[in-house]
Amino acid sequence: MDFSPSNILLLSLAEAAISFYFFPYVFPKNALASFFLVFVTVQGTVWCFHKLVVYPFFLSPLRHLPHPPKGSYPIIGHGLILFERPPGEAFLRLLKETKSDGLIYFRGFFHADRLLLASPAALADVLVHKSYDFEKPPWAKNFLRKFLGDGLLMTEGDEHRHQRKNIMPAFSFRNIKELYPVFCSKSMELCEVVKRELLDKPDKVLDIGHFSTMVTLDIIGMAGLGRDIGSLRNNDDVLIENYEEPSTEKAVYFLLHLLFPPWIMAALPWKLNERVKVTAGNLKRICGVFVANKKSRMKMESEEGKDILSIMLRSNNFSEDGLVDQLLTFLAAGHETTSSALTWATHLLSTHPEIQTRLRTEIHENIPDQKTLSDPNFDIATLLEYLPYLNAVCNEVLRLFPTIPVTARMAIRDTTVCGHFIPKDTLLQVVPWANNRDPAFWGPDSEKFVPERWIDESGRTTMNGGADSNYSFSTFLHGPRSCIGERFVRAEMRALVAAFVGEFKMQMANPEEKVRPGGTITSKPIDGMRLKLEPVIWGQ
Repeated sequence: MDFSPSNILLLSLAEAAISFYFFPYVFPKNALASFFLVFVTVQGTVWCFHKLVVYPFFLSPLRHLPHPPKGSYPIIGHGLILFERPPGEAFLRLLKETKSDGLIYFRGFFHADRLLLASPAALADVLVHKSYDFEKPPWAKNFLRKFLGDGLLMTEGDEHRHQRKNIMPAFSFRNIKELYPVFCSKSMELCEVVKRELLDKPDKVLDIGHFSTMVTLDIIGMAGLGRDIGSLRNNDDVLIENYEEPSTEKAVYFLLHLLFPPWIMAALPWKLNERVKVTAGNLKRICGVFVANKKSRMKMESEEGKDILSIMLRSNNFSEDGLVDQLLTFLAAGHETTSSALTWATHLLSTHPEIQTRLRTEIHENIPDQKTLSDPNFDIATLLEYLPYLNAVCNEVLRLFPTIPVTARMAIRDTTVCGHFIPKDTLLQVVPWANNRDPAFWGPDSEKFVPERWIDESGRTTMNGGADSNYSFSTFLHGPRSCIGERFVRAEMRALVAAFVGEFKMQMANPEEKVRPGGTITSKPIDGMRLKLEPVIWGQ
């Protein structure tokens, strides 16, 4: 049986209802009913005592592992860390406070066993060596499936292997390099749109998050679907509306799905339930239209398209419904990740003007003018990939603000991690936010924005930022379930950052205001990212 927090709560409530209501009213004078009442009450009490006290504190094979010295409360354990912001910061605190050899044991709601991966060896076991011993928790899959269908992110086992093998060619090095003109042209279009918006802003202040979402949707439209969605030209686009729900409300909605089963959440008189149904339906309908239109156009096109959907259609390995599910995944993951990364890049550069100036100088010295970014005769891909400071800045942004700061895996069978026995159904937290900022991996300046850590003595960009292990950087995870779009995201981000920094001088609209990371699945600023922007003359 699945002893998740929601099941423990439901069983306890059911037994309480039977014990204290049903039998006394139906059989108030029946000796058998009285006996059953006592039996159920005692059995329920013993069962709860076993699950809440005996097993976690005296029988769990994980109880002897290093655990946090403080922060646990009766019944709720360390469960409140799920609600702390920024997401992942509480886990970073656990890493700092707890000495371990790779695994930190803590108790979630109702004292359920939880593990935090705290070393490269532990991450390697879960993500690479024994990756198919672990899957996304069922409640997380049920929630995400509402928006992503049964695409690559949701499948497991053999089905996941099949899908990844057939999608991988679309994300090859060669194909990504051929998409650079799309990334660059849309990056320049973003700059033009922002310049026009500034004409109507005497204070020259804009919320960059909204524009980040529009440009990344346009890029995934062109590079993923071979279609210009045109969000930058029409910011009332239906896709923008469907992806821009209030983040605080979505965060609460997601966290409640971790505690209660779907049928309870669906029964709540919450308008967001209906909005989620409408949003999911809209997105699936839009993706269905995209697939149908693409099939029709491919029959008329003389040249093979390089976009992801064209490559998948030519493979003949996906049904129409399967293609719709993959598009749901690519649209959501493909724009959310880079939108978040670009937003945090502008924040870090705004709060570190000396780094911003150095980066702009490198861009202007190596790219003659903004038109060069979209010049088909200029090998912009090779140039951007070898600009050391640009790549160092992008790497450092992705380290400090991983787009998905917290994720989890559940053991689907008895297994081991770092030599420790892990029972089936144990939940393991994979926390890029914590790993990427762990002083044990990155040194005393682990939480500071230091792009120079990614540049070696010869002035070239390094692969590991000076850390001892590549597992110290887990933004894209590792192994067979690592982010298939890592090359895509990195290339897209290079183009966006190069164009935006080359065109604008940035500073925070209110330097005294503290920016608070939040978000539901991805990391986004809770109250937006308001920047004061000043256009600059290229090369000056």
